[in-house]
Amino acid sequence: MWSRTWPYVTSVSPSSGSTAGGTSVTIAGTNFTGTTAVNFGSTPATSFVVNSDSSITATSPAGSAGPVDVTITTSSATSATSFADQFSYLQPVPAPWVDTDVGAPAISGSASYANGVYTVNGAGIDIYGAQ
Repeated sequence: MWSRTWPYVTSVSPSSGSTAGGTSVTIAGTNFTGTTAVNFGSTPATSFVVNSDSSITATSPAGSAGPVDVTITTSSATSATSFADQFSYLQPVPAPWVDTDVGAPAISGSASYANGVYTVNGAGIDIYGAQ
């Protein structure tokens, strides 16, 4: 009888890192023995080490965002949550929402969506009324 072992990703920690890359990320799950690739979105990890059948440590590449994908020889598993660079415009909020600054602020803002939570960062003065 033919059988196949599928990897399964249960968590990614931390869920965000530096836009420059280089964040050490722990991927938890099952059936990781034989992992041949780890991707952050469509970008390959800078490096990865299979610690055990249930744990991988990977280094995030610069500009990475999206689900973490673990591939073994002929199968792959994708995380339910996405890894996102902190303060990167590569971490979109779902449509119809838009991540953009209004005017030309001294400090740029950002917005992200992960695990059912919207995060908005902004700064400014007189943002409560018309001018």
